Amino acid sequence: MFNPAKSEPKRRVEQHEKFPAMTKILIIEDEPAIVELVTMYLDKEGFETAAAYGGLEGLVAVKRDQPDLVILDLMLPELDGWEVCRRLRKDTDIPIIMLTARGDDVDKIVGLELGADDYVAKPFNPRELVARVKAVLRRGKGRPQASGTLRLAGLEVDAARREVRVRGERVPLRTREFDLLHTLVMQPGMVFSRDQLLNQVWGYDYLGGTRTVDVHVAQLRQKIKDCGVHIETVWGVGYKLCVDDD
Repeated sequence: MFNPAKSEPKRRVEQHEKFPAMTKILIIEDEPAIVELVTMYLDKEGFETAAAYGGLEGLVAVKRDQPDLVILDLMLPELDGWEVCRRLRKDTDIPIIMLTARGDDVDKIVGLELGADDYVAKPFNPRELVARVKAVLRRGKGRPQASGTLRLAGLEVDAARREVRVRGERVPLRTREFDLLHTLVMQPGMVFSRDQLLNQVWGYDYLGGTRTVDVHVAQLRQKIKDCGVHIETVWGVGYKLCVDDD
């Protein structure tokens, strides 16, 4: 006898992660078909979307719309994505995912050095892009809110204000740079593997590689030099923060 309960396949119930209502994603991309595709997938996940089709238009849209995250193409008219990223990072820590047809490691490293949070090469799976959007937003939402000022030689790290001073002079750091330095300075002398730093600073769900850690360490070394401490490479393992020898 036909038994519907046995014959009907079990339905998989999808769990959709909830983000605050009206979380806005700005797509800066000059190909309308890609904008339409990305918009469709983001809309399905409950995000609010806006689009800009050139570099200058994108900068205006960021100021006007105040998005929670930017998906930024590199090959744009007016201003390319690198310059847009550079200008955004002067004024804001808004998360940026670079989207480009150029998948070379050099391009990825340049993007990360300019302050991008992630990088997706075309052609891409739109579901993967949505996953990366969620991961970047989740990392920002889950960043610990520490308090107090940590002092080591000529370096001061104010966790409450998220400010760093080198010999009394304030040094501006990007979001991930600050989080990385704060992690190291909380336990000076402790060796952190690249994977440990990646997990603590970028999150366990980060889809990029450990090269991201190397790029940010190189940036930090330049910004905190001559303060009496340095970030030392432990070859084959990772990094630690050390006080300079007298």
